[in-house]
Amino acid sequence: MMKLLKKLTTFCIAFLMYFGAAAQVDIEYQKPPKEILELIDAPAVPSAVFDAKNENIVLLHRNQFKSIAELSEPELRLAGLRINPVTNIGSRTRYYTNISLMKVGEPNEIEVSNVPATERLANFTWSPDQSKMAFTNTVDEGVELWVLDIEKATCKKLTDAKLNANIGSAFEWFEDNNQLIVKMLPADKKPLIDKATAVPTGPKVSVSDGQKAQNRTYQDLLKDKADEFNFQQLAKSTIYTVDLDGNTSEWKETAMYTGMSFSPDGEYVMISNLDLPFSYLVTYSRFPSKTTIYDKAGNLIKVVRDVPLEEVRPKGFMSTTKEIRSLRWRADKPASIYYVQPLDGGDPAVEVDFRDELFTLDAPFDGEAKSILKTQQRFARVIWGNDDVAIATDEWWNTRNEKTYLFNPGDASAEPVILFDRNTNDRYNDPGSFVTTKNELGTYTLEMDKNTLYLTGRGYSPEGIRPFFDAFDLKTRETERLWRADGETTLENISRVIDADKGVLLTRVETSTQYPNYYIRNIKKRIAPQQITFFKNPFQSIADIHKEIINYKREDGLDLSGTLYLPAGYDMEKKEKLPMVMWAYPREYKDKSAAGQVTSSPHTFTYPSYSSIIFWVTRGYVVLDDAAFPIVGEGDAEPNDTFRKQLVANAKAAIDAVDELGYIDRERVAVGGHSYGAFMTANLLSHCDLFAAGIARSGAYNRTLTPFGFQREERTYWEAPEVYYTMSPFMHADKMKTPLLLIHGIADNNAGTYPMQSERYFNALKGMGAPVRLVMLPKESHGYSARESILHMLWEQDQWLEKYVKNKK
Repeated sequence: MMKLLKKLTTFCIAFLMYFGAAAQVDIEYQKPPKEILELIDAPAVPSAVFDAKNENIVLLHRNQFKSIAELSEPELRLAGLRINPVTNIGSRTRYYTNISLMKVGEPNEIEVSNVPATERLANFTWSPDQSKMAFTNTVDEGVELWVLDIEKATCKKLTDAKLNANIGSAFEWFEDNNQLIVKMLPADKKPLIDKATAVPTGPKVSVSDGQKAQNRTYQDLLKDKADEFNFQQLAKSTIYTVDLDGNTSEWKETAMYTGMSFSPDGEYVMISNLDLPFSYLVTYSRFPSKTTIYDKAGNLIKVVRDVPLEEVRPKGFMSTTKEIRSLRWRADKPASIYYVQPLDGGDPAVEVDFRDELFTLDAPFDGEAKSILKTQQRFARVIWGNDDVAIATDEWWNTRNEKTYLFNPGDASAEPVILFDRNTNDRYNDPGSFVTTKNELGTYTLEMDKNTLYLTGRGYSPEGIRPFFDAFDLKTRETERLWRADGETTLENISRVIDADKGVLLTRVETSTQYPNYYIRNIKKRIAPQQITFFKNPFQSIADIHKEIINYKREDGLDLSGTLYLPAGYDMEKKEKLPMVMWAYPREYKDKSAAGQVTSSPHTFTYPSYSSIIFWVTRGYVVLDDAAFPIVGEGDAEPNDTFRKQLVANAKAAIDAVDELGYIDRERVAVGGHSYGAFMTANLLSHCDLFAAGIARSGAYNRTLTPFGFQREERTYWEAPEVYYTMSPFMHADKMKTPLLLIHGIADNNAGTYPMQSERYFNALKGMGAPVRLVMLPKESHGYSARESILHMLWEQDQWLEKYVKNKK
């Protein structure tokens, strides 16, 4: 420990000597070369939303990106939320610009009339009978409520710009399909405090009462009384009823409402709201809250949950609240709630036979809740069937274990049966997910045919991804494979089971160059699948690139893989040695067999999203994307105990594999990644000489700034100081001499990846003489959204790769 402290002291002295020595470069937003610009500006294909009967498709059109002007609109960052205080909707909301319709199987789009001209549409929600969709329209002064009539193909405005869409859903449909409950701004909303001009009335004081509060490094927390006041004003709503003629009536008085949901039969409404006091340590989800059931007329029925502020929780990923949680409506009952009560006080360190207990309570909610299941691990989810059959799942992160229970909700004395007991990292043996179908209540419950349930899954296997459709016999507990995709030339995923008994599936078919489209496949009839959407490939300029999954081994024998791209026209016989860019993201495993499994397909459509590295295949680079970077810790060992060693072994194995194929000049290889991939990149450049340059976006580089755990590391800094020190590139800046491009959003809101992480790391590297460039993108969060920012990011990456990799001296 003394040796570690000496290292830290020496480094900090050296860092402070150089702190602040940074040359600034004034630069305007730039654009990447035309090969990249052509791909980034390709038109976005609309999102397709199917109704439950598979008759109508709602096409939601959008722009690929926001503008920097949109990101520059007013924004308040409060209690984990980012809010536009002028419009009263999330400031980072992704909007749709237009709506059109299609009939299933018909290639022509149906134009929708009277679509709002603002091009800021969001929150699309089906009516119970799916004849309509309600949605929000954001205008300069606020948020309006609109409705789309599917049959008439027209839109209608229901309210003025008075909605409060700051927290949770802004509206919910009544069961009659003719009216909604809507959260609106209260008439007595007070003006917000302008913190830039407000005069402080006293200091900010934080206090610890001696309890351990080992919270994550949350961002956007409340900081002072002005934040508290502003949050309260923005969270307050008055709930109104609104009919399809636009008539409104106050339904519930003003409060800080967060959630609203109708019972399946529409007779009751569950409403959640926040209360005081607030916290400066945790986000709003852990503020005091109350959940109440009302009848549809707004009369109080029962307060079912009333919890205090929760700043303190036990340590560990499997810790949870000691209060009841997962409070929801049962999908198989007209009006019945369920919730989970921890039996270990929410503390994973407590030894108990059962961790959680599932309760249910029927309308009129005046009796005692009934216990129907206890789970050995932390309850995760439940799929309801009927009073005799339901499926529940629990999980435990530390062992990567997941158990699936078949239980009888109507008879708690009946012993539940564990159907599947599996390692969640083992994708090859994933049994899939049980199929649900829309019932007479309009909710989704288990698809059951007498004693048969059904499962669908991705079908990961050594032969590739081959999605499947299975039948599960409730009596014999055996599974029968009904259909499996061949996976030879296409990737065909199951999107929905249309009719399980008749074997009718809605599938999504794609190849590396064929844009995904939807098909109806009948597995019992020997007929070709019927194509029902007709989207075209917007990225024709990369249609001729070479793509393949390569498999290789790490020095310890662990199987690895990655997706390899070669430029269009590359001569596979001549094998010119090109520069290469490798992009990756480390993932933790508890056993080597699962870590070596292949989970990608060469038939996945090549979609160059803004964050992708695939663009550089058009610039004459070999690209190895999604290179496997498993970090394995078997038995009592934790993955991070040998993090650096395994990183370097993964990198060397990848470079060796592509080099043996004869495609690359191994002296001209770059590595990059985003978030934890950026952390990986900085570590690789610090501890090996395999790379000519690196690109690290939105990363964290000093783990002492995340002392209560990070990523999947549960140990605190004080429990494992050597791990934190060894894994932090900041602590080894003196070893780093490879050119590194750092990019970070100035408004990053991700836990742990404060913008300060890149700023301090840059100063450390500059102080130690490393070639480094820091690009801070204004207004951008952990992921980037403004077109100007994205084009500039691509330009920076291209300039860096051209200088330090392709034209390396």
